[in-house]
Amino acid sequence: MSRRIARETALQVLYQIEMTGEAEKFSQIIEHWATEFALSSKSSEFVRTLVEGTLRHKKEIDAKLSSTAHDWALERMSAVDRNLMRLAIYEMLYDKQTPQRVIINEAIEIAKKFGGDDSSRFINGILDKFLDPAERS
Repeated sequence: MSRRIARETALQVLYQIEMTGEAEKFSQIIEHWATEFALSSKSSEFVRTLVEGTLRHKKEIDAKLSSTAHDWALERMSAVDRNLMRLAIYEMLYDKQTPQRVIINEAIEIAKKFGGDDSSRFINGILDKFLDPAERS
């Protein structure tokens, strides 16, 4: 199972949590989507890592996102874009197991699938500002 499918699953979990307000049920929500998509145990564990980490650091991530997206309040962003950027920022700043360029490219591709017409460009512009200078070259 690809890591992209795991990231897409994590996005769906985060989206559901935001829509329902049931953050305390994240384990059950992960299990539901992992079963729905027949994820391997390795992919399910990656989803869990992404969701738990994003939720744990959500306030910090939102503060960084708000200060970076100057003209866009978080509540003005689409829920898909907002949660996809939270997920990517978590992975870029806290998980650091995947090169940041790969994370940005994955977020752009996921945005093309789940976001609006301009989501991929918007997400690319914001996430690029989080790119470590060492990875810019």
